[in-house]
Amino acid sequence: MPEPRPGPLNVTALLDSRRLLMVGGKGGVGKTTTASALALAAAGRGRRVLLVSTDPAHSLSDAFNRDIGDRETALAENLFGLEIDPDREVDAHLETVRARMARFAAADQRPELERQLRLSRQSPGAQEAALLERLTTLMDEDRRYDLIVFDTAPTGHTLRLLSLPEVMAAWTEGLLRQNRRGEQLGKVLGHLSPGRDVESLTGEPEERELEGLDDRARGLAAPLLERQRRFHRARRRLQDGAHSAFLFVLTPEKLPILETERAVRSLTEAGIPVAGAIVNRVLPDDAEGAFFRARREREQRHLADIDTRLGALPRHHLPLLADDVQGLEALEAFAARLTR
Repeated sequence: MPEPRPGPLNVTALLDSRRLLMVGGKGGVGKTTTASALALAAAGRGRRVLLVSTDPAHSLSDAFNRDIGDRETALAENLFGLEIDPDREVDAHLETVRARMARFAAADQRPELERQLRLSRQSPGAQEAALLERLTTLMDEDRRYDLIVFDTAPTGHTLRLLSLPEVMAAWTEGLLRQNRRGEQLGKVLGHLSPGRDVESLTGEPEERELEGLDDRARGLAAPLLERQRRFHRARRRLQDGAHSAFLFVLTPEKLPILETERAVRSLTEAGIPVAGAIVNRVLPDDAEGAFFRARREREQRHLADIDTRLGALPRHHLPLLADDVQGLEALEAFAARLTR
């Protein structure tokens, strides 16, 4: 049976119809340039757009050739940019946790609370958990924008983010262990806290009345329940193909191809729709000489491999350009190539 052939990726239709676009891919394939051009193209079509970088190694400022930083900054008509600072998000997240827990922790529990927070600051999932808090908040505020485009971190980091790691479980457990009076609350928090994997968020959080808990227990458990509900709302949006889409950027090279194949499979299994792939830096037909002939022969093998591995996933090819894409004018030209 013949392999399914990919259809063309209708970039314009995505820009006109979706509320959320996530642009991912291996580092160095042109992901930030593509996300920036997509956001600029949508803004040019009259949509109010927020372009958000979640990559710790921010490149939005470089792409637009101007400072952006961790504040919503006007970049063009209808277009605003934001570079989320992961370290700042971790500090803000843990400070919120500290303030909330200090209201309910007994004096003898506070040293353990501080110890757990220090450990959480250095934990492998700290940045992802803090970024998740900021991203879900932005998704809840999407009425301010017609479209939010996320320039995500390299693929592995993004998949960890979408698998929703939890730092809260560690300090909650450690704190409550210090006092038997916390056992009842610990039981509640145990079943309120979301799980550590994607599958744990496919179900709707149950309504819980928190019966039998005193005021201190309710005050701590209620924000966790609201947090869980916010995660579920974000999850539903990501899984709604009419609302959201994930686009991958890759180059016709072995490692980006393999990484994209794995990421597409992981997202598909998690129920997150992948709208297509943008194959960047394809050699132009008029490239001449023995070197380019050899490169083109290898590239054709990689393009055939992409057809095999990505199957019927819609794709759009972009040529290798003679110069870097930087600044508004260059991004507009790149956007025109994307929407042809």
